[in-house]
Amino acid sequence: MKFILSFLLLLSFSTTKAQTRLLGGDISLLPTYEKAGTKFIDANGKARPLLKIAKDNKWNAARVRLFVNPADAPTENKDEGVCQDLNYITPLCKQIKKAGMNLMLDFHYSDTWADPGKQFTPKAWMKCSPVQLCDSVYEHTARALRHLKKNGCAPDLIQVGNEITFGMLWPTAKTDPFDEKNWDVLTDLLKSGVSACREVCPNARIIIHTEHAGDWDATKNYYMRLRNHKVDYDIIGLSYYPMWHKDIPNLSRTLDSLAVDFPKKDIMIVETAFYYSHDNDRWAKSKDEHSDLYPITEDGQAQFTKELVDMLKKHPKVTGLYWWFPEENESGKKVIGSWINRGLFNNHTGKVVKAMKNFADYRSDNNY
Repeated sequence: MKFILSFLLLLSFSTTKAQTRLLGGDISLLPTYEKAGTKFIDANGKARPLLKIAKDNKWNAARVRLFVNPADAPTENKDEGVCQDLNYITPLCKQIKKAGMNLMLDFHYSDTWADPGKQFTPKAWMKCSPVQLCDSVYEHTARALRHLKKNGCAPDLIQVGNEITFGMLWPTAKTDPFDEKNWDVLTDLLKSGVSACREVCPNARIIIHTEHAGDWDATKNYYMRLRNHKVDYDIIGLSYYPMWHKDIPNLSRTLDSLAVDFPKKDIMIVETAFYYSHDNDRWAKSKDEHSDLYPITEDGQAQFTKELVDMLKKHPKVTGLYWWFPEENESGKKVIGSWINRGLFNNHTGKVVKAMKNFADYRSDNNY
């Protein structure tokens, strides 16, 4: 009887983990593609809405970014897809929730892209003191969440900042995991954002998102500093791109170490992707760039996806996996200025790529 009870408890735990594992993508530019009349083609050659294709491939989640005032973004960034203000994202968030999917809201505390190389303070906040910036972060976060909640699309997960390994709202809160400078300022800003999330959306889970998954020392130092400053959050969110963050076994070692040093935190890969082509890609140095990792083909992208998914499923603390910009599809009217070719639809044909099937395997358990 004791053995049977133990077995049932283990089975229940395993099933719960399978049911709660999240799979999705950051589809923040989808409304623009839909407005352009872009056709998303499924594996059978049929044009269907992206979210229906996604759900057929076991997605139960989607992520949406929000800028402070993208109207103030540089022109070249607008041409890359920077346009997500509250008016833009609200119908998309409604669409995601109506589809029965989990919604992650990603706050970029900037008018444009916020990432390790740039965390520009919004134009409207440029003259703020550190205390005033905390107030601005709180008010912006609370206002956005109240608006979404009022419209019936409150997020289930919230990122307080995007890829903030080196802080945010530069230069005021620019930090380094190996340097003491400005950590009091950064963590005060994070606490302001988290406070707004807890007050307006108390059931949402909070993510702190960094992108040094290939560097364990930097990752450990970062989250240790959050612990030492008593920052309240639930999930460690990581970006993982093999061309910048080393190979998959190295990521696995980082995940093992996070599970040991931060046992109370779940982990999510909130951004990942790899190339299937370099066509019309102004950033690629050659058509074979990064082919030392995987072939720059649909098969190579699918191979990367399979290896990543197979590894992540061995890490029970990893509870979510999100593809970045899966909706890229330039087969119709032009939407962005330069192709990136890391999405899950072919830019030439609009058809879903092979990696989608391997991506779905992240939720291939009996109960999903």
